[in-house]
Amino acid sequence: MTTSDHSPASTAAQETGDDPDTAAADKPAPQPAEPAAPQIAYDFDNGNFIRDLITTNADGQFPAEDSIGPTDAPIYIWISHLFMMSWFDALAPYHPTAVGVCSRIARRPASESATNRNKNIAGLYASLRVLQSVYKERSVVMGQALGLFGLDPDDESEDPTTPIGIGNIAGKAIVKARVRDGMNHLGDMGRTFNREPFEDYTGYEPVNTPRKLVNPSRWQPAVHRHRRRLGDGPGDRGIFVAQQFITPQVRLVKPFTYSDPGEFELAPPDHTDHTDADRYKKSVDEILAASAGLTDEQKVKAEFFDHTGAAITLAPRAAALAHDLDLDGWAQLFMVTSLARFDDMIAAWHQIHRYDAVRPFSAVRHVYGGSKVTAWGGAGLGTVDDIPAEEWSGYLPPGDHPEYPAGFATICAAQAQAARRFLGDDVLDWTFPYAGGSTLTEPGLVPAKDLELHYATWTDYERDYAHSRVWAGVHFRETVERSLPFGAQFGDRAHEFVQRHIKGDVED
Repeated sequence: MTTSDHSPASTAAQETGDDPDTAAADKPAPQPAEPAAPQIAYDFDNGNFIRDLITTNADGQFPAEDSIGPTDAPIYIWISHLFMMSWFDALAPYHPTAVGVCSRIARRPASESATNRNKNIAGLYASLRVLQSVYKERSVVMGQALGLFGLDPDDESEDPTTPIGIGNIAGKAIVKARVRDGMNHLGDMGRTFNREPFEDYTGYEPVNTPRKLVNPSRWQPAVHRHRRRLGDGPGDRGIFVAQQFITPQVRLVKPFTYSDPGEFELAPPDHTDHTDADRYKKSVDEILAASAGLTDEQKVKAEFFDHTGAAITLAPRAAALAHDLDLDGWAQLFMVTSLARFDDMIAAWHQIHRYDAVRPFSAVRHVYGGSKVTAWGGAGLGTVDDIPAEEWSGYLPPGDHPEYPAGFATICAAQAQAARRFLGDDVLDWTFPYAGGSTLTEPGLVPAKDLELHYATWTDYERDYAHSRVWAGVHFRETVERSLPFGAQFGDRAHEFVQRHIKGDVED
């Protein structure tokens, strides 16, 4: 029995009058399917996404900071806090008692946390949703990474019974709660057109100009060479820019553990009150003595602690490893230290704005004018005993905000205290290697040979952090000494806040 040929080629030939065999021959050969995206094996059941995937690439070396550099640290801390909160909220439904900070997702059966699989997946999706909203540049890379692990970054389901849904709910809840918290992430506060994310909307104006010191007790914006990126060397030749107070609106950001940053007292910076000439000069002389006596180790520490990503946000990683924490412990430690940094930063910026205090470079020039001083003379020059005071500069550029308190010394102290409270001891056990000649300030020269920084305790770490700001020539000695106890109180507050959420002792 014969049958009609109803193949596509035959049908097309009948409609056009062409020979079926000829039509089939003229039809392009089917193209092979696109190869599947390469997959990377990852042990979701036993792995730890924070340890293995999020922080591991920065361990032992400075992470790249193309978009966020050390002088943008308030922005770095704001973004990283949202990121780390998302981990806590995403894992909370798998914990016996924990409750999220910005989300209230129903608790999952204990069987779903028998391994780390669901928690790892939820944490990764929460991270991605935060990054997509507040740091789009990095979210693309993270989305690609999820694809390599066999996860679909475009799956935005919000099913609270699945790890993907839980992660999406948690991440989006964090963003919704904080996107208009006063940081001006959207750049629309005070603007309708041409939005500028994180721009100041408070109208701050310095008393002093970059070229004229009208009030020697108040902050003067520094002038420096323009640099396109961290590590670009000396910068664009002939192009100089003046500082602006970075994100003065931080003092208006909504905190978690208190209502008003003005409730925390800090004595005025009387050591840099120019009407007390003797005390003012003493503060300046302490800076010059530190500058003149710099060792390779002090120079390395000055640079190390100037790098926010490494010096601040990677310290909890070292502590988590030293204490062999499980995945929940990692998420909780990062949450409590991040919260301590965040709430401290708001209170510190309140005081920084309030006192608007002078930086060392301005004070040195005010005290000594055209006279010569002994100090570090610049890259490759070592200590010089006849530097004109008006040419003196610290080992590192001054931060782009007023001097008092030392913002990141207070942040370091807050984090250290939060970690001590959470871990129940002072152990840090962090080793950080430095290759010879690897500093950015004196490349090829400092350190003269390989050296290794080791911090056995959080106390050692925070003390060196504070001292390094004096060695760098960016903060006065009395400033950093007062900054540590100011910061520690926010570590206590963060610990108590996070413990309430871990125990589920919070209101709905």
